[in-house]
Amino acid sequence: MVKIRLKRMGAKGAPFYRIVVADARAPRDGRFIEEIGYYDPTKEPSVIKVDQELASKWLSQGAQPTDTVKKLLKIAGVQ
Repeated sequence: MVKIRLKRMGAKGAPFYRIVVADARAPRDGRFIEEIGYYDPTKEPSVIKVDQELASKWLSQGAQPTDTVKKLLKIAGVQ
């Protein structure tokens, strides 16, 4: 199963996240198939950048977004 989820990056106490497409069995910060955007909650207001074409492509192919990514995609106007 393929999931669209967040990959944590950044320093301790200053996280930012990449939105990636990964196999559900891969570790959170491990191997992924494709990067489709990023989310930076440390900025004010928080920054969400998503490649809408890639996100739509993966969703149409059956990739399941996590709850958090589902909310971010809705804010970014993908779903």
